[in-house]
Amino acid sequence: MISTASSVYTPRLDAVGRWLSPLALRTLLAWEFFESGREKLGGQNWFADLEGRFPFPFSTLPASLNWQLATWLELVGAVMLLLGLATRSVAYVFWVLTIVAIAAVHWPDQWNGLGELWQGYAITDQGYGNFKLPLLFLAMLLPLILNGGGALSVDRLLAGPGRATAGNDGLGWGVSLIALLLPVAALLPGIGFGGALLGGVLLLGHLLRRRRAA
Repeated sequence: MISTASSVYTPRLDAVGRWLSPLALRTLLAWEFFESGREKLGGQNWFADLEGRFPFPFSTLPASLNWQLATWLELVGAVMLLLGLATRSVAYVFWVLTIVAIAAVHWPDQWNGLGELWQGYAITDQGYGNFKLPLLFLAMLLPLILNGGGALSVDRLLAGPGRATAGNDGLGWGVSLIALLLPVAALLPGIGFGGALLGGVLLLGHLLRRRRAA
């Protein structure tokens, strides 16, 4: 009976989820990033106090330029995310922007071991950082990067019916690991570079298999 109910309701829930789940994520994230950009637009530039904490290549840019980049990426990107326009690209820009914010603002100055680092998983900084909220943003951005804006998006409207889908292969995993984990190297070099290297191996393996099959 459970199996029958599952076969009846699961595909229907999947269909509804393709519409509502990405829309909920896009709406909430768009609001949060737009609010952040709006506060920067009317506020004082406090990035100058953090110049030494920005990861490369943002550490090479003037604080005024970083401020303007963050402001307009958040404002324009939030509108695009709400509409579901270039969803994957915008969500990835926010992924990088959030990691930069963690490194510059929310990451502890020093930590010994993962147990001490995890004490920074908090809203209020008690001397160990406070990266809980941006980490939740990263978790919310991930399905938008990998799955797109969903059925109720400008992207889907522009794609039209009958869009071809690629398989679950080394190309998808390789590119995803490189793109997602290389920025993480600013926080955790071992995980970031190690994951990106694994992605490179998967990507190279895919290309070699394609070449042999040709």
